Amino acid sequence: MTGEGPSTPRPAATIVLLRRGGQHAQRGIEVLMVQRGQGAAFMPGVWVFPGGVIEEGESPAACAARELEEETGIALAGDAEILPWSRWITPEAVPVRFDTHFMVALAPPHSPPKPDGVEISDAGWLAPRAALDASAGGEMELVFPTVKNLETLLPYGSSEEVIEAARDRVVEPILPRVVGTRSEHRILLPGDPEY
Repeated sequence: MTGEGPSTPRPAATIVLLRRGGQHAQRGIEVLMVQRGQGAAFMPGVWVFPGGVIEEGESPAACAARELEEETGIALAGDAEILPWSRWITPEAVPVRFDTHFMVALAPPHSPPKPDGVEISDAGWLAPRAALDASAGGEMELVFPTVKNLETLLPYGSSEEVIEAARDRVVEPILPRVVGTRSEHRILLPGDPEY
């Protein structure tokens, strides 16, 4: 240990892009997920929502829309509603840290993702439950904040319900704490008794 404090988290934004599942409204929600390329310096092979570092003078919503288009070729209209959903700060114990704004938006009609082949190697539309089940079964690698954001979508019956909820949502930053050793650790959240 050098005695230095935790690194300063870099501002970042990611977009939870929503669409109706299939052709019918009653099919529920699907979200766009992308797989980071195996050559990526940060989290290679992990499935995430499109996103990246916020540039100087850029809002989280503008960053999320820019990264979505760069990584998947899906462009949102200039007047698209992009709303805050959650905000996660990487735990202090982690060397590379981000202060990430998770935004929600509705996908434009007929928007198949086209992975850029550099940062993103694969992309697809998944129901939140299907993504969580694939992760639990070891078929898809997800990181903790992605899992937690997918879980927040489970109670909603439609993409429109999520957007409606986001309009009134109060977003507080969440800073998880990691306790234990590298091989045996737990993640604590604000509100947990041991936090």
